[in-house]
Amino acid sequence: MNKTVLISGGASGIGKELTLEFSKNKYNIIVLYNKSIQNLDSIEKECRSNESEILFIKCCLSNIYEIEQAVNKSLKKFKNIDVLINNAGISKMGLITDHSLNDIDEIININLKGSIVLTQNILKNMIKNKSGNIINISSIWGMTGSSCEVLYSTTKAGIIGFTKALAKEVGLSNIRVNCIAPGYIDTDMNKEIDCQTIKYFKKNTPLGVIGQPSDISNLAIFLASNKSKFITGQIISPNGGFLI
Repeated sequence: MNKTVLISGGASGIGKELTLEFSKNKYNIIVLYNKSIQNLDSIEKECRSNESEILFIKCCLSNIYEIEQAVNKSLKKFKNIDVLINNAGISKMGLITDHSLNDIDEIININLKGSIVLTQNILKNMIKNKSGNIINISSIWGMTGSSCEVLYSTTKAGIIGFTKALAKEVGLSNIRVNCIAPGYIDTDMNKEIDCQTIKYFKKNTPLGVIGQPSDISNLAIFLASNKSKFITGQIISPNGGFLI
């Protein structure tokens, strides 16, 4: 029987690559999406070609009711969720003094609180089964901080702390929790970054290249597999050596 993975923000960027890679590995896929609807048809077609079942659920992670309903729909369809990937997130660039209270609430609710609430709801199923795997997507900025991305960095640092604490709490239930903290990855979210900044990243990256979404999805497949069965509570940063 195929395992089931739920991926928040699984319709674009790194999330889309995660969806397609897990499909190639014969997982049943649950994709939570909010605004990224342009890729749904092509994602579904590719998943079907991989003989992988897929369920799309529209869900805003700042809405606790929508999260609860999404988990209920998922468990009604597939009975169990074996892997949870907390990937959905937004970014807000600018000086911290220029951000409104609404900006602060929005990014914390989606990037941090939403991931925690989604995990809470899915953990009930994993604990009952004494089995599960949670992969949180943070960022290199959650490890080092980034000027003009203070809110984003703060939420991603929170995800790192969440990973470490949760791994200690649920380990005896045979549930592993790890975190991927990517460096600069070539995604739509980063398209607004200017050429000079991209050159800076390449120059200061020992491997001399920009990361690709597949660099993250390949790591996630490993963390979800039995090949990593003794790995939990770890923060792994694919960043080409930008941070060593």
